[in-house]
Amino acid sequence: MKGLISLAGQTKGELEAVLTRADGYARHLEDRSAIEPVLKDVVVTSAFFEPSTRTKLSFDRAAKTLGATVLDFNPDLSSLVKGEALRDTLLTLEAMGTDILIVRHQDDDAAWLASDWMGVPVINAGAGKAEHPTQTLLDLLTLRRHFGELSGLGVGIVGDVKDSRVAAGLVDVLPLFEMDVHLIAPEEFLPEGSPVVELDEMLTDLDVVYLLRIQHERGALRPPRYMERFQMNADRARRLKETAVVMHPGPMNRGVELTDDVADSPRSLILEQVRNGVPTRMAVLDLVAENMS
Repeated sequence: MKGLISLAGQTKGELEAVLTRADGYARHLEDRSAIEPVLKDVVVTSAFFEPSTRTKLSFDRAAKTLGATVLDFNPDLSSLVKGEALRDTLLTLEAMGTDILIVRHQDDDAAWLASDWMGVPVINAGAGKAEHPTQTLLDLLTLRRHFGELSGLGVGIVGDVKDSRVAAGLVDVLPLFEMDVHLIAPEEFLPEGSPVVELDEMLTDLDVVYLLRIQHERGALRPPRYMERFQMNADRARRLKETAVVMHPGPMNRGVELTDDVADSPRSLILEQVRNGVPTRMAVLDLVAENMS
């Protein structure tokens, strides 16, 4: 793995190799056993141009747990505010000794451009509406650890699909694992040409209800009757299969896409997703570092 910009084009076997390594790290973290500092001579720079809690902190913890030196780049305190071009900023970070760059940016093509400009591996921590590859990987790890067998699971992606980089990755990758993916949203939140599917029509068919928040920062507005039609609440949860689970990439907007009783219920894997973000990102950093040596 020379970096991780996109999961597009990767085979099921390649993705399973990442998941297997991530699962191993998850077991180490759970039993607090020793972890080899495979990044002890590596400088990892974290450059987040959009707000983040889960992705930012889990990448930082992953890198430090593997022994890396972590540089935290803050764009609001950088020369970007003086008019410096993004390319010059990133090349400056490389000149300072960055070995691996982790970048999140509001532009769809930012991670791809960074990879073209720089001579070091780049990991995409979320690019505009385009993709969020480590989120897709940690979601796969969460499902694999919970269900064991992924083939045949029915996954309903509910909410602002059109504006979500998380949804973009899931739609591409989940079918590789023989999962049935259903887009459940009002017309405003669907890719052009996708049929409108009501949540109530699908409840009994789903093993996974994957909820998405409305991407207000990308101009999305809440459609009329949205919560009435698409909110995951206690009544809808009662109609799910007994073994069905609820997921959400965060941040949640409680009271909009789901209610408190669903978010905090035994069905919820939301905090498991957060926990699995650390070992998943450890696995990605480890595999990238292997290719550098």
